[in-house]
Amino acid sequence: MLKLLFFARLREDLNSHEEALPLPDGITTVGGLRDHLCLRGDNWHKALHSAGLFVAVEQQVVDWETPLNGDDEVAFFPPVTGG
Repeated sequence: MLKLLFFARLREDLNSHEEALPLPDGITTVGGLRDHLCLRGDNWHKALHSAGLFVAVEQQVVDWETPLNGDDEVAFFPPVTGG
């Protein structure tokens, strides 16, 4: 079971901060998972394709081609700014 985490603005945009999801058939990469989640609707597509979006697998920032295992923790988060 994948553990999905959504941080900061994504939490509000998606009305979700955490969920468990079986690795969907045919999905092998983080980018494939993002595309699968985008099928949930326009708000998912807009949020997960926003500029500068980061993704981490097992608390390591990765790129969209990173392979997934069925029990990974996958976190999505927007760029962080400070002041």
